Order: sequence, then C-alpha cells, then structure tokens
Amino acid sequence: MRCMYCGCEDSKVIDSRSADEGRTIRRRRECVNCGKRFTTYETIEDTPVLVIKSSGLRQAFDPQKIKNGIIKSCEKRPVSLTSIDEIVSAVTKKVYNSMEQEISSKVIGEMVMEELKKVDEVAYVRYASVYRSFKDITSFMEELQKMMESKK
Repeated sequence: MRCMYCGCEDSKVIDSRSADEGRTIRRRRECVNCGKRFTTYETIEDTPVLVIKSSGLRQAFDPQKIKNGIIKSCEKRPVSLTSIDEIVSAVTKKVYNSMEQEISSKVIGEMVMEELKKVDEVAYVRYASVYRSFKDITSFMEELQKMMESKK
C-alpha cells in the first residue's frame, strides 16, 4: 500500500479491525520510510449479477425479490422467518458461486423450489404454481404426482 504522505510502497500493518458489519476490514498502517500513520479499508468486490427475465429483459439480481416471493408462498404456513432467510441465503450463495455474470430467472426459480421443498411442501406447491404458471388442474396434479412419487 502506497504511503499517502511520501509515496513509499512499504508499510506495516499496526492494527486490523472489522468494520461495516464484517464486510470491511479497517487497517491502521505505518509507513516504513516516513513513519507516518494512515488508514486503509479492504472490502469484498461485488461483481454484479444480471438476471435474464423470461421476457428477455435484464435486471440486477435482488435477493429481496426472492424473499418476497417465498414469504407469499409461506403465508399462513408454519415457516419461520429464519427459515426463509436461510433459503434466501442459500440461493444467493448459489447464484454468486456460479461465477456467472448473467443467470436466467428460471434457474433461480428452480433453486428456490429445491430449497423450499425441503422446508414446507405446501409452500413449495404454492411457489411452483406461480413460478411454473400452471394453466389448468391437470398440470397442477402432475406436479403433485411427482412430489408423491419422490416421497416413496
């Protein structure tokens, strides 16, 4: 890290502390050349992920949208907000760990359903009915049949 006073590239770290709820590290440094102290901040570089909607439009990935959809599907179900947050966190990690800069909304929806199925089957069916936009009772029943067969 270059000293802001003399331009020397050598400095030593005197103190490191977590800042910004653990997303940043604050480092107190001392220049080896002039002895003056200065502060630097180290943060995680967020690479933006774009979601490709079914219409072809692209928009920034927003975990809050996932959470809102899950909350709607879990309405009047015994699913805690902690469980919902864990699902959102798991899906968010999968999206960022994929290292893709663009990801289909269909892929994200499948990730959500995979996690939701583990927590509450009724909420899963509700989410799937909106996500897969069942056109009639037959397609709805087919999804229920798949669930019943996978339980056996």
